[in-house]
Amino acid sequence: MSKVQAFTPREIVSELDRYIVGQHKAKRAIAIALRNRFRRQRVPAELREEIAPKNIIMIGPTGVGKTELARRLAKLAQAPFVKVEATKFTEVGYVGRDVESIVRDLVEQAVELVRKEQLEEVRARAAQQAEERLVRLLARPTPPPEPAPSQAGQQPFNPFGFMLPKQHSEPHIPESELQEVRKRLRAGELEERSVDVDVDEPGPSMPMVSMFGGPGMEDMERKLGEVLGNLPGMKGQTRRRSLRVAEARRVLEEQEAGRLVDMDTVKRLAVERTEQSGIVFLDEIDKVASRGGQHGPDVSREGVQRDLLPIVEGSTVSTKYGPVRTDHVLFIAAGAFHVSKVSDLIPELQGRFPVRVELESLSKQDFVRILTEPKNALTRQYQALLRTEGVELTFTEDAIESLASYAAEANERAENIGARRLHTIMEALLDDLSFRASELTEREVTIDGARVKATLEPIMQSEDLSKYIL
Repeated sequence: MSKVQAFTPREIVSELDRYIVGQHKAKRAIAIALRNRFRRQRVPAELREEIAPKNIIMIGPTGVGKTELARRLAKLAQAPFVKVEATKFTEVGYVGRDVESIVRDLVEQAVELVRKEQLEEVRARAAQQAEERLVRLLARPTPPPEPAPSQAGQQPFNPFGFMLPKQHSEPHIPESELQEVRKRLRAGELEERSVDVDVDEPGPSMPMVSMFGGPGMEDMERKLGEVLGNLPGMKGQTRRRSLRVAEARRVLEEQEAGRLVDMDTVKRLAVERTEQSGIVFLDEIDKVASRGGQHGPDVSREGVQRDLLPIVEGSTVSTKYGPVRTDHVLFIAAGAFHVSKVSDLIPELQGRFPVRVELESLSKQDFVRILTEPKNALTRQYQALLRTEGVELTFTEDAIESLASYAAEANERAENIGARRLHTIMEALLDDLSFRASELTEREVTIDGARVKATLEPIMQSEDLSKYIL
């Protein structure tokens, strides 16, 4: 388990409060689900396999924080996480994309997650080895020029020479000379020098792998890609490039770290991390709920539900890293459920989501908090962006109140898109300032309530403008 095991449900909720305003019930539900994973690891082995995750359905309008809750939870748990739209599986006729691709994407996320962790563990050793290689490259005498074509022709021709790495003899360099170069390198005296470094180049792309369509073809595409990728000339080659010392150091550190990381261990840990800690966020689940009869698009919707059912229930999916079981993957589904209801889902799927949480619509006071409290508040984002132009932006309290009022009013008059309305309001307010920021002579700009009203009131008064701008 990751370091999240030290977090109690109350601490998890507190951490989520730093980024998401309100929705206490939803935060409690996912905090309990996450803590139960830690508890399950401490249960005796014979019972551990029997404890299934308590999957969650979050019900609420768009823009209230459903996706952000799941994303922040996965980041907090250091767990593999994928977000998929349930409607993606209905795009091609009655059956769209293969639902097993969810698990394959999840494993890919886990491999990348574990690989980064392993790279961090060997970073210090990789830096030492990269420095040693860099010292030898700097101390190495200039290599002799390539033989002329006439001379090269005297050598026996090898038709498979492109598959063999070029052999470079390593000249002997006295230790005293290496020590002197190492000293100057650490003192930063050689940063502007250039060295020749062998850089790995990716192989050619294979567009023919994406030519297949239809359900059930993704597995064939994956296997075909693996076979073609192993053919001579398709894996990529090594090319010698002249780089400045600073850039060469970065390239060599990456190469050394890659050599120190055991990819077999990475793959094994990634599969284990996926099975025990993976989180799948199924968005727009209400769009595949059947509403009554079994005809027309409802056939497609119910088909998607039945395809999702084995993955949610627990099955084994074949991936290029080996078989992956989904029995203990946590599924969090979300939807607005304006037209359909949770009870419109097929009973088997309903039963796999025992925890149901209703998220609340956002009020004006929620908007005030969203603009001021979170670590990544929208006002802080705009302040940071304009600070790069040398402009110091300040929002007064009455400006925040006015922005929240206009956002709440726009949501009432048009579609309720929750906190996303704040993005459109802020863009309309700061449009002129963002355009002229690099040309301003004044370095400090204060946004007060009067300025907010002068900018947004004409838009709100015009029905056409408010419809298309806000």
